[in-house]
Amino acid sequence: MSVKILLVAAFLGAALPAEAQQVTGTLGSPSATTTVSPNQLPAPDPKFGGVIKNDALQSKTWWAPRIVPPKGAPNVLLIMTDDAGYGVSSTFGGVIPTPAMDRLAKTGLRYTQFHSTALCSPTRAALITGRNHHSVGFGVIGEMSTGYPGYDSVIDKDKATIGTILRDNGYATSWFGKNHNTPTYLYSQAGPFDQWPSGMGFDYFYGFMGGETDQWTPWLFRDHTQIFPWIGKPGYNLTTDMADEAINYMKGLNAAAPNKPFFLYYVPGGTHAPHQPTAEWIKKIGEMHLFDKGWDNLRDTIFANQKKLGVIPPGTQLTPWPDSLPKWDTLDADSKKLFVRQADVFAAYVAYTDHEIGRVIQEVEDEGKLDNTLIIYITGDNGTSAEGSTIGTPFDLAAIQAINIPVKEQLKFFDVWGSAVTQPHMSVAWSWAFDTPFKWTKQVASFFGGTRQGMVMSWPGHIKDQGGIRTQFHHVIDVVPTILEATGVQAPVQVNGIAQSPIEGVSMAYTWDKANSKAPSRRETQYFEMFGNRAIYHDGWVAATPPPAPPWLMGTEKMPEVLNGYKWELYNIADDYSENTDLSAKHPDKLRELQELFLVEAQKYQVFPLDNSILERLLVPRPSSTAGRTEFTYSGEMAGLPDGSAPNILAKSYTISAVVEIPQGGGDGMINTLGGRFGGYGLYLLKGRPVFTYNLLALEKFRWEGKAALAPGKHTIVFDFKYDGPGMAKGGTGVLSVDGKEVARSTIPHTIPALMTIDESFDVGVDTRTGVDDKDYQVPFRFTGKIDKLTIKLEEPKRAAAEQELLDQKIQEAKNAAQ
Repeated sequence: MSVKILLVAAFLGAALPAEAQQVTGTLGSPSATTTVSPNQLPAPDPKFGGVIKNDALQSKTWWAPRIVPPKGAPNVLLIMTDDAGYGVSSTFGGVIPTPAMDRLAKTGLRYTQFHSTALCSPTRAALITGRNHHSVGFGVIGEMSTGYPGYDSVIDKDKATIGTILRDNGYATSWFGKNHNTPTYLYSQAGPFDQWPSGMGFDYFYGFMGGETDQWTPWLFRDHTQIFPWIGKPGYNLTTDMADEAINYMKGLNAAAPNKPFFLYYVPGGTHAPHQPTAEWIKKIGEMHLFDKGWDNLRDTIFANQKKLGVIPPGTQLTPWPDSLPKWDTLDADSKKLFVRQADVFAAYVAYTDHEIGRVIQEVEDEGKLDNTLIIYITGDNGTSAEGSTIGTPFDLAAIQAINIPVKEQLKFFDVWGSAVTQPHMSVAWSWAFDTPFKWTKQVASFFGGTRQGMVMSWPGHIKDQGGIRTQFHHVIDVVPTILEATGVQAPVQVNGIAQSPIEGVSMAYTWDKANSKAPSRRETQYFEMFGNRAIYHDGWVAATPPPAPPWLMGTEKMPEVLNGYKWELYNIADDYSENTDLSAKHPDKLRELQELFLVEAQKYQVFPLDNSILERLLVPRPSSTAGRTEFTYSGEMAGLPDGSAPNILAKSYTISAVVEIPQGGGDGMINTLGGRFGGYGLYLLKGRPVFTYNLLALEKFRWEGKAALAPGKHTIVFDFKYDGPGMAKGGTGVLSVDGKEVARSTIPHTIPALMTIDESFDVGVDTRTGVDDKDYQVPFRFTGKIDKLTIKLEEPKRAAAEQELLDQKIQEAKNAAQ
């Protein structure tokens, strides 16, 4: 063993064999570098190796070596789009042009049996940790988290992300786009930030928090700070802005440290709702007339394309069209017109997103780094979304809460579909077709329509079977070990002094060798579970539970007993790629064997307790700063408080009271608001008159307004609402008063069921992003007077007996889990 390696091992406190470390230059010199031992991350500070005497002339300087990845370690560009199934991209047989993905497929490999978890944040948690989604607390999306280890939306410290591992091994790490892996109750500036990208190993974050955001006025952050880059920029769209930011980041990194490898995690919001591409892309796709013949024809076309491309086996069967969805020929002319528009805008969003991804890839090439960059591009984090209802919607928050808008009403938005005044989603029938050749959609973990994703890998010079196809069965948890093998970085034993749990994925790097193109999959077993729908893959067989109710009903139907009330089916996917033929009656012993294996895997990976509730979980109490509070007080101007840290007025009575000072000349502006154009409320002065507006998901607006402008001086404005519960979405009576005198009273028939906003904030004295009524004012609508005190008081919600019983049960379960 060389003296140099012995020295660096001693300096860095390495406990593992020192041969794993590589040193360049002379230790102690400014140019020296070293790799680090995987025993401990971050690497401990080395001991000073110079000489210190009483004066500098007799002393010897010594610099700690810079930490770098192993020699030859590539850059890594990890790309994943959103809510797009197997048949969306042209790369996997779809009709929507995705030339950036096509380009990578021609220089690399396409994977035809690659899988997600069937839902957004669970897939993303698995992707960045290399562990199953329940193992890292994401058995479901964070907005529905509950107090169990597999469902609490917290990535534990013994499960470091690939960002942390690569950063502490000398990589520049960055994250652009969607962050759906921070608990919703930690979105505020109060932190803590250990579950933000910065706490997950990413030195730079530019993106949005939560499941979705408006692309025209996004809820956007640079690191921990909310930003508003669209102000003063007509035509701004986040999809382009994000690519610009990633490109500028790479240019800056290349200028400062051209030899420093980067890990860039690029996850745009496309094509999750709202579908909001630019008008240019909508026009471009519309002129291609891809969808004029309807979803039946689309399915047949995609299936034929897939056969030609070889991305499905020759004997694959096209699964039957479900009876619950109409055939195209049964529709009237208005429905067809609307549905074609929905598909055009979705497709434009797909193509637009891929185009901007192509610009990011081009920057890598322009910097001369393409040959040494491993690029992984995954189409979708789950199957195509069915959350737009069977007829689509111009306002996706309505559809998410099982509120359908008739076709006739939707047609009023035909010309502005996808613009800033809509947040659209498409019909489930399109979603089903875009998951060709499989059954089902997003949310359904038990069938490949919910979990099969198109994925390509490209690394010129290392993946030499250009244009090849790989059929091995793999899962998103296999991406992290693949990256580690490519970079030569070992999984750490400890991170920040905490012993690490094993990575549960297996590397896919063995598939890069052409000699292994037909090699057996090194993933022999994989479980799937979401909302009680479950499946288990083992050695070419799949046992699966058909959903007892379709996901587009959002759990509003009565569900069966979750553990034993589900039917199981059996498929031999070695011969039946699309899960077309149920063999459960023919092979009951095999089915029973797989059912038992599921229980073993579920116990191992924190899947229990199973839970098939959906909307109810949105109302479960979580450990936020608002937990248990019924009174909130604010003063002055305050903006940007996330919904999870704000008073929740849903399904309960409440009182908003504001003590304000009106200046000479009269007052105007926002006093308090939560939400905006697509749902929320606002208490404000309009030309001096007090107004309270309740925006029901852009479907209806209810308004209380005083007739007289307030005179200069101090006033108390109160809006008091008495809710007609128990239950969700009930109506109530609101009274607006000034200085103890009633100025407006009205009873409304219904309120927002469970989700007022996803990407708007709670503001006092100003309104950021969008207003609750564009006809009344334009943001920021800053209050011209002074807010001495704003108080919001909440009453305990009234709930139906069954709903209260479920909530009480979940509260008790959360308490038990915490003990």
